[in-house]
Amino acid sequence: MKKPLLNNPLNILMAAAENDGIAHCKVGGIGDVIRDAPAALAEQGCKTSIVTPSCGFLHKSDGAEPVASVRFSFAGRSDQAMLYRVRPRTAAAGRSTHYVIDHPHFLQYSAEKKQFTIYCDDPREGPFATDAAKFACFCAAVAAAIKDNLFGPLDILHLHDWHAALLLFLRKYDPDCAALKPLRTVYTIHNLALQGIRPLRGDRSSLESWYPQIRFGSDVPGELRDPRWTDCINPVAVGIRLADVVHTVSPSYAEEILRPSRPPEFFGGEGLEQDLRQAKREGRLHGILNGCDYSEVRPAKTGIKELLTLIRAETARQTARKTALSFADLTALQTLEKLENARKKPSLIVTSISRLVDQKLLLLKTPGSDGRTGLEKILQETGPKGLYILIGVGDRDIEAFFAEAAAAHSNFLFLNSFSDQSAEHLHASGNLFLMPSSFEPCGIGQMLAMREGQPCLVHCTGGLRDTVQPGINGFSFEGTSIHDQIDRMAAALREALALRAAEPEKWKAVCTAAAEARFLWSDSAKQYMNKLYKTPAPKNRPKFATTANKMGY
Repeated sequence: MKKPLLNNPLNILMAAAENDGIAHCKVGGIGDVIRDAPAALAEQGCKTSIVTPSCGFLHKSDGAEPVASVRFSFAGRSDQAMLYRVRPRTAAAGRSTHYVIDHPHFLQYSAEKKQFTIYCDDPREGPFATDAAKFACFCAAVAAAIKDNLFGPLDILHLHDWHAALLLFLRKYDPDCAALKPLRTVYTIHNLALQGIRPLRGDRSSLESWYPQIRFGSDVPGELRDPRWTDCINPVAVGIRLADVVHTVSPSYAEEILRPSRPPEFFGGEGLEQDLRQAKREGRLHGILNGCDYSEVRPAKTGIKELLTLIRAETARQTARKTALSFADLTALQTLEKLENARKKPSLIVTSISRLVDQKLLLLKTPGSDGRTGLEKILQETGPKGLYILIGVGDRDIEAFFAEAAAAHSNFLFLNSFSDQSAEHLHASGNLFLMPSSFEPCGIGQMLAMREGQPCLVHCTGGLRDTVQPGINGFSFEGTSIHDQIDRMAAALREALALRAAEPEKWKAVCTAAAEARFLWSDSAKQYMNKLYKTPAPKNRPKFATTANKMGY
């Protein structure tokens, strides 16, 4: 263990929706960051606590201990929650203190999936309504716990994504949250596409309903309003405007979000580029690349035959736990059986592990210039001797698209589930990892594949641009239109596979460079210290009214 660098350690509280430092509290990349960043900060001499909602089950985990009752005001009434300290799931996570707050409002159970969930998929006519109310309540409870000194004396309040941004609202506008004012505040944007926008009033899930004790009348400050829908509050905008420091998870993404989005070709500031430019001018916006864990014991690389056997066994285990076999599951099991019984196994495995959302896979669903989808082009380039394996769950329509494609193409295996074991084996034993995200704030999949010596083919955007060096440790593509991007993706795959076939020594050098690349959390933590935690907040910061007027409010 390294000696701490600080004589007087900074005490940091991170508030987030996910935390993979404890069991069953991860959906996406936020969970990875909250798991790994605190351990790296401990090496810098920091003391970090993490708090998330209990979601109705996390406080019941083995070793969870009640800490204190938390009294707070929410939705016009005096309320009460319970703070629990929970057991970390790894030794590295044990270098931080992990909490969950339990309240009936946080309980979320999916009858369809027969499990507790972290997020709720609300209907299109009421986006974010359930989750926004839940996280507004969570922020009120966390603010009260800070006031009661339940996390100890704090120096830094580090808030992650829109779920925790309303703590900044309470810090500024609620007199009962005065204890938050001395804390230095850091706001991290993990994905600008999700902003949690809700009405200012007139709805059960609205700012006025959550915090009626804070009265504005008709004169709601401009810094709370969304720049497009001015009768709504935008938590991400609040985070950007009110935090001492704003942080994104890669340097390239920090630059991209300063430009307006032009979907589907380019995804940038998503309506908040003016606010982000203002933060940049004030010296408050920093892009710091996330790290990757290189200490884990991982599966050894296997041959293709062994890889398929391992995946088939894991897929059978996963489907056996389901009450009904889906079309996607049935197709996957049939394809795996054929592959296992075939005399000649595939000579090439192209892999993808992804959430099934448009951000990640729009380029595979959309036709290129010749009318064929990106997936069809990928399968053509992979060829009959190759196999493209995609693992993921997500949007139902996207799941259906890939399930139908898997039934129609013998060189495509779609596993409509997520298994850590299958993912680890694919990272270790695939030949080329495909990550065609339309935008990518940082990305972890490409780092995990590279860690195992599997080169990646990526869209040159965000954190993918910052981690994959074309022709050195991987391959990439760009394009001015979505059709151009799809065509160039297929061309880049063709060129990569041609290199593998014709110049094996050069291919081996790319694989070696991928394996030797290092994206260390220790480096990220040092930048956290210098750019986010220790740099003084800018002086003479202009009032938002000036910025708002320029923006046309």
